[in-house]
Amino acid sequence: MIALRDIKKTYDQRDQRIVALRDVTFDVDTASFVSIVGPSGCGKSTLLLAIAGLIPTDSGVIRIGNASPTEAKSKNELLGMVFQRPVLLPWRSVVDNVMLPVEILMENRSLPGNYTRYRERAQELLDMMGLSEFHHSYPRELSGGMQQRVSICRSLIYDPAVILMDEPFGALDAFTRQRLNRELLEIWEKSSKTILFVTHSLEEAVYLSDRVVVMSARPGTVREILDVDLARPRPAEVRNSPRYHELVARAYSYFQDLL
Repeated sequence: MIALRDIKKTYDQRDQRIVALRDVTFDVDTASFVSIVGPSGCGKSTLLLAIAGLIPTDSGVIRIGNASPTEAKSKNELLGMVFQRPVLLPWRSVVDNVMLPVEILMENRSLPGNYTRYRERAQELLDMMGLSEFHHSYPRELSGGMQQRVSICRSLIYDPAVILMDEPFGALDAFTRQRLNRELLEIWEKSSKTILFVTHSLEEAVYLSDRVVVMSARPGTVREILDVDLARPRPAEVRNSPRYHELVARAYSYFQDLL
């Protein structure tokens, strides 16, 4: 579903050029869950923004399905994104925040379908995320974890094939983070979406993923692609298994020089 070949990205900063990404190459299979891990500043978020078509690369090729990132942006069924912060509009209710992409895309006549049906889908998504009682609440009335659930619903509202997630749980406490990990897995298992997930947590990456792309320090490049051979469906108890701890330890081994 996603193919990256020799991606390079640089930034001009004052009197020097910073190489953020260099020779990044890997694939993400259709309906798989792949995480990207690496030290701060290695270009994980930059790579996700490039895949989303929000920033250009210097060189290399990115394909999403059979489309370039620019083409994928215009094909709204292809791509959804969840950012580090929920970025909800405070003057809109929860359900109206979820509906925002639909309203924008319909106004631009780039999303087919019936508005009422999308409204029903928004309510179904919120119910699935345990927010049945909060459809008409406002963001200020929700906890951080609940706001991020709304953000995930918003990314799913027009049923994209690919979801890009940039450290969506990084600002949450450990208990809320683990609960949302389980809920995200349930959504993924039911929907067969392709998910590319950026995280700083090696434990989270191993628990969620089919494969973990391990990035080097800047300039970011692929050091290893770790296959996670834990059975699915994957209950929370798998975190207690010897194989889970073995895989986490292997992921940590790539960063011993940073510890």
